[in-house]
Amino acid sequence: MSVDPKQFFYIHALENAVEHENVPKAGAVLGLLMGKHPEFRSRAKEMSAILNEVLQEIDGMTPAERREKLAEMAPELLDQKKEKKTKERGLRDLKNVGKDGVVMRFAPNPSGPLHIGHARAAYLNDYYVRKYGGRYVLRIEDTDARRVQPENYGMILEDIEWLGLKISEIVYQSDRLDIYYTYCRKLLESGNAYVCTCDSAAFKLLKDSKKECPCRNQTVEENISLWEKMLDGTFPEGVATVRVKTEVDLPDPAMRDFSLFRIVETPHLRTDARVFPMMNFSVVIDDHLLGITHVIRGKDHIANTKRQGFIYDYLGWSQPEFYHYGRMSVGGLVLSTTAMKEGIRAGKYTGWDDIHLGTLRAIARRGIQADAVRNSMINIGVGQTDIAFSWENLFAENKQVIDPVANRYFFVPNPVKCEIKKAPAVTAKAFLHPNDEARGYRMLDFKGTLYAPEEELADVPMVRFKDLFNVRIGDTNGERVFEYAGTSLEEARKEKSPIIQWLPESEKVKCILLTPEGKQEGLCEILVRDELDKVVQFERVGFARIDSVSDSGIVAYFAHR
Repeated sequence: MSVDPKQFFYIHALENAVEHENVPKAGAVLGLLMGKHPEFRSRAKEMSAILNEVLQEIDGMTPAERREKLAEMAPELLDQKKEKKTKERGLRDLKNVGKDGVVMRFAPNPSGPLHIGHARAAYLNDYYVRKYGGRYVLRIEDTDARRVQPENYGMILEDIEWLGLKISEIVYQSDRLDIYYTYCRKLLESGNAYVCTCDSAAFKLLKDSKKECPCRNQTVEENISLWEKMLDGTFPEGVATVRVKTEVDLPDPAMRDFSLFRIVETPHLRTDARVFPMMNFSVVIDDHLLGITHVIRGKDHIANTKRQGFIYDYLGWSQPEFYHYGRMSVGGLVLSTTAMKEGIRAGKYTGWDDIHLGTLRAIARRGIQADAVRNSMINIGVGQTDIAFSWENLFAENKQVIDPVANRYFFVPNPVKCEIKKAPAVTAKAFLHPNDEARGYRMLDFKGTLYAPEEELADVPMVRFKDLFNVRIGDTNGERVFEYAGTSLEEARKEKSPIIQWLPESEKVKCILLTPEGKQEGLCEILVRDELDKVVQFERVGFARIDSVSDSGIVAYFAHR
C-alpha cells in the first residue's frame, strides 16, 4: 500500500505539536518517514520541501486548530489516556491571565552565546505563551558596552532558533535610549530621582550609615541641568549618577537610593550614546511599554523585583505578575562566560561549541536535541526550591527523542586485527534499527579477518561477534590465536561470552569519537559517512553526532549512553 508522504508528515507533526505544544524539528519527522518507508530515501530533497510546507502551515495554527485537524486525520491519536502528561509535572497555572493570553519575555545579555542555564527561563516562558496564547518578546539587554561583543548578537539569534522559541518580536534596548531618557526626566521632574555627583566611596558611607546624600536636596531645575550635562558629555565616566529616591533607613542597604543611570565611555556597537540605564530602570520601562503581563525569572532577582517596585509606583504603573524559581546548579561543564572566553583565547577550548562547555551550541554539537532540553526544563518547573541540574535526566529525555530515529552502527575503539582460523566466509546481516525492520540492513562481508576492540578480547576464552559467530581465544607460544567456534547463541550464553562489535577489512573507516573525558580513536562502518550532522548509535558504546566526514576519516561527538 503506497503512502502519501504529505499526509504522513501532517499526522506525525500534528501529533507532536498537540502533545508538546510545539512544532517539531524537521529532522525528526523526516527521519520517521525514511525509517518506516525507505523507498523515499532517494527523494530526500523532495520530501524535505513537502515537510517544510507542512510545518509552516502547522506553525500558523492555534493549539485548538491543531487538535481539531488531528482529530479529523487520526482521531485515535487523541486518546487522552495515551497523552504524556508527565511533561507538565510541576507547572502551575498563572494568575490573572486575560482573554488575549499572556505577554512574556526572555531577556539575554549579548556577553556570549546562550548556555544551558538560559534554557530554563527561555522554555518556561515559552511554555506559557503556547499554553495561553499571546506574545513572546525577545529583549536583548545590551546597555552595557563593556559586556557586548559584535558576534554575540548573531549567536544569540542562532541559539534562539535552535531552541525553537515562539518569538513574536525582537527588541534591542540600545535602540530605546530616547525612551529611557524621557522617563528618567519624568522622575527628575516629579522629584523622585536626582543626579548624584558624590564620590562613590563617600556615597556608600552615607548610605550604610542611613544618612542622606546632600544631592537629594537639589531642586528639580538643578537636577535637570545636571542631567543635561550628563547627556551632552560635560561629565566624564564615574562623576555623575542618576539615583532614585527611597527611604534612607530601609533595612536592606541595597534598596537605598540605588542607581538608575550612569555614564559609560566604552564605545557601543550600536549607538554613540554615553549615558545608559541600569537594568532595574530599563526593565521597568520595557516591561510596561511592551505590555509584559507575567515575568518568570530566578529568585536571585527577588531583590530587583523590590527595587523595580519603587519605579512602578513613582510612574503610576501596575506591575506584572512575578514568579521566581529556585537556583539551578549545573555541574560538569563550564558556564562562566568569562572563563569560557579566557579558555578559548588560551587555546584550552576549541571554541564556543567545545565539548567541555555548557553552551547550547556545545550541547547541540554533541547531539542533544532541543526538545530534550525543553522537556527537562519543563519537568523542573517554576518552584523556588534550589536544585542540581541532572544530566542523566537530560540524557534520558534525549534518548526518547533520538532512539526511534538513530541508525545503529559498529564502532571499534582501539582496534586489533584478528585472523579467525577455520572460519567460513560469510555476510553478516545487521539491522539499521532493531525496532524498524523496514529501514533495512547493513551487510558486513567477513573474509577471514576482522577488527575488534583490544580491551574486549582480554581474559576471555570465547567471544561472540555480534550478528556473526563465536570465536575461541587461545594462546600459542605467547601469541593470541582466534578460532571459529560455530554460530550457536546458546553456547555463547552458556559460557557467558561477551557479545562485541567488529568490522571487516572492506567496511572500516577511521573514526575519532570526542568525549568530555578525551579522544577515542577507532574504526566505524563506511555507511556512517552518510550520516553527517545526524545522531547515530554506536552499538554498546552510545549515541553520537557525526560532526565531520573527510578523506582522512570521521569525527563524531559523543552524546550519552
